[in-house]
Order: sequence, then C-alpha cells, then structure tokens
Amino acid sequence: MRVALFVTCLVDLFRPTVGFAAVRLLEAAGCTVEVPRAQTCCGQPAYNSGDRANAKAIAQQVLDIFEGYDHVVAPSGSCAGMLRVHYPELFANDPAVLPGAQRLAARSWELVSFLVDICGMRAVAAHWDRKVTYHDACSGLRELGVKDQPRRLLGSVAGLTLKELPGAETCCGFGGAFCVKYPDISDKMVSDKEAEIVKTRAAAVLAGDLGCLLNIAGKLHRHGRRIEVRHVAEVLAGMTEEAPPIGVPR
Repeated sequence: MRVALFVTCLVDLFRPTVGFAAVRLLEAAGCTVEVPRAQTCCGQPAYNSGDRANAKAIAQQVLDIFEGYDHVVAPSGSCAGMLRVHYPELFANDPAVLPGAQRLAARSWELVSFLVDICGMRAVAAHWDRKVTYHDACSGLRELGVKDQPRRLLGSVAGLTLKELPGAETCCGFGGAFCVKYPDISDKMVSDKEAEIVKTRAAAVLAGDLGCLLNIAGKLHRHGRRIEVRHVAEVLAGMTEEAPPIGVPR
C-alpha cells in the first residue's frame, strides 16, 4: 500500500520523533510511506473557530496534495477526524469539491487504528519496562472509534504493564481552541486528569494526540510529578530513547 503520512502541525513543530515513529510502524506493517513536503495544517483551528472561508482554503490544499494515495494516515485522532469527518461537512454545499473531500475521508485514518484495523497488525517488537496508563483523546475516541486498538498493541510490548486510567474517556481540557477560550474550565479538567493519573501510580501516561499530551505534561511538570508523558507511537516503535519525555528538555 502506498501511504501518505499527514505529519500534523504539533508533531512537526514540537515532537518530530512521533512522525519518525509513525514511519517506522507503517513500514513494519508493509506500507510504502511518503511524506508530501507541501503539506501544512489540516485547517482544524480555523474550522473550530468558525472561520469557514480559511478552513476551506486550507482544506482544498490538503485535498490536492493527498490525492492519489491509497491511504492517508495521521498520528493524531484530532487531525484524522478533521479529514475523515469534517471535510465532507465543510464542503457539503459545494458539489464541485465534495466528491474529492469524500474520497479523502474514506482513505484517512488515525495511525494505530490503521495499523490494527487495516494492516492487521497484532504485535510490535518493542520493549519498555514501565507501568503505564492511557488517556483516550476525544476526537480519536468519539469520531473514529479508537479505543481497543492501542491497548491491543501495547499488550504486545515486552516489559510493559498497562494500568487503566479512571475516567480515561474524559476530556483533558485541551480541546484545541477550548483551552484558550475557557482557561478556567480547561485548567479544572486537566487538574482532574492529573489527579487520576497520579492515582494509578503509573510511571508514564500515553495517548495518541499530541495536544492532549502537551496539556497533561504541562500540568504534571508544573507540579513536579515524576511521570513520563509520551505519544503511544514512540512506545510501539521502540523509540523511547530517541527523545526525552514530552515536556522535559534535553
């Protein structure tokens, strides 16, 4: 399969290791991976802020750049949800563009879901001696049905023990622009998430969306919590030595 990696803005700017981990995992699954250099944002910030004109302009670029690939994969349920769920909504009244948006939507996937549901991956060769817990990011969970897939693959990581997080499906408070518009509510939500993570006594917390991870890492580190924060792809790809935990400088 010829797969295009949609890197995402946050991965590109804050955590390139996640992109390299995604490539490693996709190639291990037998995919031919390409990373279109012209790609930029998926348009989600504009879309969520009600700026439909700029969201459409950005989305049109994405449609053109990713046309022709068998699949488009993102290490983010949020960005994958934008392509798969919201692009057809964005162009619902534009018959000239809607078919292209629908084609892209049908070929767009969150990374771990793609590995398990499309590639049939059942195990990885990674090893990590850690007790971890897992946060289910909202878009991946609610828009794309990403729930069991990361847990299946984490179960194959040698040395890893997964302790389920109470309220794993509850939002961390990031929510893109939500944390900017409603900072007090956002802070309460991530504080609750922090308390639940601490209760698990896990050494690390994982998730599939970098926005959530940055938010959680910020709260944990401000309180001096010695809990690692990592994208699940880094663990599955065996790349935990390639970069420090999120929020911790080299």
